[in-house]
Amino acid sequence: MTTVIFVHGTGIREREYNETFQIIEQKIHAQRPDIKVSRCLWGELGAKFNDNRASVPLENATLALSQGEEDADIILWGQLYRDPLFELRLLSLKPIEAKNPFGEEPGDILQSHVASFTPGLELQAKLQEAEIAEVFEEARETVIRSEPYHQALLTVTESDLSEYYPPIARAILAQAMLISEEQEKFPPVLTDAKLRDQIGELLTLALGEAELGLIGWLLKPLVELALPIGTNYVKGNRLEVTDKYSPVPGDILLYQTRGEKIREFIQQQIAQAEPPVVLIAHSLGGIACVDLLVQQQLSQVELLVTVGSQAPFLYEINALYSLEYGQLLPEHFPEWLNIYDLRDFLSYVGNKIFRDRVQDVPVDSRQPFPRSHGAYWTNAKTWEAIISRLP
Repeated sequence: MTTVIFVHGTGIREREYNETFQIIEQKIHAQRPDIKVSRCLWGELGAKFNDNRASVPLENATLALSQGEEDADIILWGQLYRDPLFELRLLSLKPIEAKNPFGEEPGDILQSHVASFTPGLELQAKLQEAEIAEVFEEARETVIRSEPYHQALLTVTESDLSEYYPPIARAILAQAMLISEEQEKFPPVLTDAKLRDQIGELLTLALGEAELGLIGWLLKPLVELALPIGTNYVKGNRLEVTDKYSPVPGDILLYQTRGEKIREFIQQQIAQAEPPVVLIAHSLGGIACVDLLVQQQLSQVELLVTVGSQAPFLYEINALYSLEYGQLLPEHFPEWLNIYDLRDFLSYVGNKIFRDRVQDVPVDSRQPFPRSHGAYWTNAKTWEAIISRLP
């Protein structure tokens, strides 16, 4: 029986690993039920604070963000992930036209639709699939109670009423995703852009007869507005920022200096598995597996799959632990499949740098960075590349 072992990357929590593992197991068993999928959770060996964060200065700090030239909807979702009310704040800046003192205002009609609609069977099924059905009502209430939402309603006119449904739908959806993250849940919609957009369209249609896509008033200034708003995205308690962002660089630094325990742990999982073995390794996990397979001749490993990996980059700058730049991969090194995403700035290609010993396969998550770095597992192209190569 072939065994697939999932080796995770940096800064992952046990709960997040387990949920990702379940996705991987389901994707493989859907087409290859004969394969055993095994865990390799080395996170306990990763970086941690040994003196209650005594090294962290307590001043406020600002984390500046930059945004590359990406598609407008990807830039938009990059902002909505951080601030679900982003579009509504922009809409609230529109000029307020004179009101009709004798009739119902367009904003009142809009509010009535948003507050009273009931998800149909198709939308409810998608919310269940996305694993945000339980937080959907809370997300809707949060949006319709917000100040940007009520300010945006004041700018609605009869001629553009339908244009407001898509931004409101996206705000509710983004809020549901944010609530899930705050509850330390990791539903598939966080990384599956196709599922996210399907829900957005169904929700838009449920709210009213609407024009899908970005409305004209927002499209032109969106990119310009996204950059300065992102610059001051994180400004607050330094300890909170450190706790959120330190696991990733911390794990990398720890691995580069004392990575032998992590490699030994992976080797133990391989030894306990029934051959032939396939390693599916994400991010830093891919670096560790490359180092291990360069140093050790593990004949039971027939295939290495690296996903969002930095191993080729480290080799090119002569920072890969196991192999100096200019040295060739050893003959015993197994077949190597490397999956990357051009929107994932932590993924690299290896075919040219490792002299045709690597097969690079691109996928497109349609997600902005950094969410693109974790979006491989819900991408059909990822599994098309992997399943066809399993022993």
